Amino acid sequence: MADTKHTKVLIIGSGPAGYTAGIYAARAMLSPILVQGMEPGGQLTTTTEVENFPGYSEVQGPELMVKMEEHARAMGTEIISDLIVELDTDSRPFVAKGDSGTVYTADAVILATGARAKWLNLPTEEAFKGYGVSACATCDGFFYRNMEIVVVGGGNTAVEEALFLTNFASKVTLIHRRDSLRAEKILIDRLMKNEKIVPLWDNELVEVYGDEAPMKGVNGVKARNVKTGEITDIPAKGVFIAIGHAPANELVKDKLELHNGGYVSVKPGSTETSIPGIFAAGDLTDHKYRQAVTSAGMGCMAALDAEHWLAAQE
Repeated sequence: MADTKHTKVLIIGSGPAGYTAGIYAARAMLSPILVQGMEPGGQLTTTTEVENFPGYSEVQGPELMVKMEEHARAMGTEIISDLIVELDTDSRPFVAKGDSGTVYTADAVILATGARAKWLNLPTEEAFKGYGVSACATCDGFFYRNMEIVVVGGGNTAVEEALFLTNFASKVTLIHRRDSLRAEKILIDRLMKNEKIVPLWDNELVEVYGDEAPMKGVNGVKARNVKTGEITDIPAKGVFIAIGHAPANELVKDKLELHNGGYVSVKPGSTETSIPGIFAAGDLTDHKYRQAVTSAGMGCMAALDAEHWLAAQE
């Protein structure tokens, strides 16, 4: 027979939003259960230095998430290594099923499953993730001051990241597999006027190369012309994959209202979703900022919203 656990608040996800929700829910004496998911700590566990989280001039991404987890545990959050594979939003209490076989019932649910950057799935891209290959310019651009870097993509995300990276880099090569950009016209105009940005049209990234020792890092990339097959070698110390993000909405994509291509909609000024008692925080709902500190803030909001909602039910 499957093990069943009941809680007032079930938190699904373990990035900054999830752990912060756990801290606040525990302090509200709600005895929350947090189920970590497939990637405990979320996207920050694949980041090296973090320099933009308040209180830390520099901290390793995995270390920051360990500290958040420890904080949530210290406050009284029960943290479980499991993966929620199904969420019944119609039953009351809500019912979630774990990959382990455990069934979780909850009076309220906080969704903090985050979003995943889309990748090209190249072996060499995977090999240098966190060592020169990134999907977040605002997170990692600072480390490439006066260096040559590459951005891959052709939509708003790619253009915005390329423009942002010119604040640091000496040169930004934008690799796009078409001969025109899909971004907003005002962004395209800014990009074309920026002397630091060099577009490479009709090309796709096929390889990232660099050093393994004494210090692992990227030295350059190879791009292939999609029309001629010609290979171009581009020196670069940083490679930013900017082909979009995919919110991890698998549990609720057919149950909750969504926006902007799959992000969970919340009511303005709150974390309330389209189903009372279910709240969403962090990158699962945020298509705009996608920062650790904003995710943490929303985790706080979700816990407070859940506390107030539960009090109103009683």
